[in-house]
Amino acid sequence: MRCLLWLKNDLRLEDNPALLACLDARCLLPVYVIDPARFEPGALGSRPLGVHRARLLLESLAALDSALRHHGSRLLVVQAAAEEAIPRLVEHLDLQSVITSEEISPEERATVEAVRQRLGCTPLRETAGNELFHPDELPWAIAESPAVFSRFRTDIAQRHAVFQAKLAPNRLPALPENCAHLFEAIPSLSQLGLGEPLAAPNSAFPYSGGEAAAHARLRDYFWEGLELRDYQATRNNFVGTGYSSKLSPWLANGCLSVRRVASELRRHEAQHGANDSTRALWDALLWREFFRTLMRRHGTALYRHAGLNATQQAPTQTDERFAHWCVGRTGLPLVDACMRELSATGYLSSRGRQVAAAYLISELQQDWRHGAAWFEEHLIDHEAASNWGNWNCIASLCSNPLQENPFNALRMARRFDPDAFYVSLWLPELQRVPQALRHTPFLYQQGDGSSYPLLASIPPSWQPYMPTVAA
Repeated sequence: MRCLLWLKNDLRLEDNPALLACLDARCLLPVYVIDPARFEPGALGSRPLGVHRARLLLESLAALDSALRHHGSRLLVVQAAAEEAIPRLVEHLDLQSVITSEEISPEERATVEAVRQRLGCTPLRETAGNELFHPDELPWAIAESPAVFSRFRTDIAQRHAVFQAKLAPNRLPALPENCAHLFEAIPSLSQLGLGEPLAAPNSAFPYSGGEAAAHARLRDYFWEGLELRDYQATRNNFVGTGYSSKLSPWLANGCLSVRRVASELRRHEAQHGANDSTRALWDALLWREFFRTLMRRHGTALYRHAGLNATQQAPTQTDERFAHWCVGRTGLPLVDACMRELSATGYLSSRGRQVAAAYLISELQQDWRHGAAWFEEHLIDHEAASNWGNWNCIASLCSNPLQENPFNALRMARRFDPDAFYVSLWLPELQRVPQALRHTPFLYQQGDGSSYPLLASIPPSWQPYMPTVAA
């Protein structure tokens, strides 16, 4: 069989079901398609793929190409719509089959189906994606999957699953003959119409894309530094590389198998013992699975204004306050620091995402879908199910609301950045403001020359926290 391997969110050799399904082929062409439409603004104004996501993607592609070359193969990167590029390659090289990983987001499903239609009689086979449980392995049918995470977790716990990541193959089929002229250098950000991002020395994710970098981080976090042991205590931090596992960007691009993470977690618990931190990381992996299940079941409903709960009345407008939120100019330092970090690095802590999202909805009364689309453009670990599922929950539009009730941004600042170190890091305008007032610069006497915006009004619910924030 002469095969084309269509790679998407599975940029690795280890534990890659699509790649493993190709090993018996007589020849194999690994292909990644970059659709130029991903760099154009969508219906909500943001681009599906921003500069930081694109940078990590290109690094991941380069790393995969290097790994394939060590196995006598190469990665062909094509800039075109997939429904045009894949059938054209199949016809040009007389290939007999296309194999790819299964997708769950409505947009990616539509692309796969469009390719299938254009292929005609050439079969397109889908294998399991980067998930812990395929639908056939779940304790219920997708149509009957739980709407709340607590039941999802309880049902999964009863299965006692064993995760075994399959090793990378020792050999790969040869490339098709007469394909050498198709290969070109992987495009740069400039060639994709994106500028090179400025270096961000304060980034909490100073890592590169690719499978080797992912395994290095996994090894360091789980084994070398044993930072996993403190995950529960540090997961809500804002500053530094040590808090959180930082594995999500590699999971999103498929540079790292989630089954490898789960198996290493179980091995760590076997050697060092389970604790609150290992259980919390397991919960984080299950949240990812839960949102994937929600998207499988509800599809485009996750993108609707009413989300999965049509009885909720979320804000519908967007005005200049949304633009101020995007660039970190709302006047609330913790939110602005979060948005500055996101724009500068493409990364933001889990707590920071919740704070910024809840403030956009609760205090600024803006349409949550525009915020979700902004995160989609910028987050280097964006996965549609997790991003849009979390925004549904933060907006209290599904059965797992994450926001505090009522949400209090200043209380979050006092709790998670008590010394104002984080806001000082990302908001240089506050340098002249006394440290004790950097979360409340609106209390500072005017005339300091600062260009930082002042809030028009102070919510009454903030009063109990104003005297002590950053004290």
